[in-house]
Amino acid sequence: MKIICIGRNYAEHAKELGNEIPENPVIFMKPDTAILKKGSDFYIPEFSDDVHYELEVVLKISKGGKYIQEDKASNYFDEIGLGIDFTARDLQSQLKAKGLPWELAKGFDGSAVVSEFYKKSDFNIKNLNFSLLKNKEKVQDGNTSMMIFSPEKIIAFVSQYFTLKTGDLIFTGTPKGVGKVAENDILQAFLEKEKVLDLRIQ
Repeated sequence: MKIICIGRNYAEHAKELGNEIPENPVIFMKPDTAILKKGSDFYIPEFSDDVHYELEVVLKISKGGKYIQEDKASNYFDEIGLGIDFTARDLQSQLKAKGLPWELAKGFDGSAVVSEFYKKSDFNIKNLNFSLLKNKEKVQDGNTSMMIFSPEKIIAFVSQYFTLKTGDLIFTGTPKGVGKVAENDILQAFLEKEKVLDLRIQ
């Protein structure tokens, strides 16, 4: 199972980090060891003083494919969930300044928190609300209609380069409102009005 992540897929988030709006999806990867074990707390790693939460809709690939056409891409996932892409922002900034890959800042152990998965057919994927509360205060409020690249465009683009396999996860990007976590913070994620993640920061 591989974890494919899309950066800068919401214009307002790209702007808040001072990044240009991309012409094509920005791709990075997380190893499978980045998945935080269900029910575990998230521990801030010792190598960062500035870890940020990034809430994202996650697609679970349901069948393998290569060179998938956009108009057929919806057939390649039938479940969705929410995920938090934890990012060591200080480390990422250092790596970007040197023109180096981001993986150390994005792929460390526990950096991918994933909810349970739910049938795609139960939701309107083109107009899906999701939100994140930090200590009961809403900090991120997104809707999939605000994506620069739709799930279908993402799958079609990614599959030109990587063969997709059953069980692969695609993090589809985060809306504006990302921010730092601190010890004892509580993060709660909502898919529409249903709470699907409840996470303590250590």
